[in-house]
Amino acid sequence: MSVSQGTKVWTVALAAVAVISTCQPSGPGVPLTGATGVLGDTEALLAGTWVREFDKEGAAIQHVLALLPDHRFRETVRVTEASGHSARYMHEGTWLYDGTNLKRRYTLMNGRPPSRLNLPFATFQITFDSPRAFRGVDHIHGNVVEYRRVADDTQP
Repeated sequence: MSVSQGTKVWTVALAAVAVISTCQPSGPGVPLTGATGVLGDTEALLAGTWVREFDKEGAAIQHVLALLPDHRFRETVRVTEASGHSARYMHEGTWLYDGTNLKRRYTLMNGRPPSRLNLPFATFQITFDSPRAFRGVDHIHGNVVEYRRVADDTQP
């Protein structure tokens, strides 16, 4: 290959990289699109306050999950029975996003450390429906959860 042919190859390769980089920027905090049509650096997008609400056996259940930027979380659960009686539970721990799954390790369950023999974890493969809503699937237990973003000062 002559020098001029080598220069042409490098020029074409460099031009292709420039085109690709302008079409799909990358890096923390840069909006991206994925298979789900979503937008953003997923880990940065997860930080914030999320709520999920559902009914189970006649009780209304609300989870308010605050995923803090320092990878700690606080979860408040309110269970309201059909009779009107309600109870609140508060949990804390750490979270991480591994590129596919949102993983939470609980360090306090209703204000008390869990048994060292049975540390609670929650792992969900997540997909975003929008920057304001995500769905999680727990493949081990077959659970599907849906969260929507709310104001950071939301209380259950």
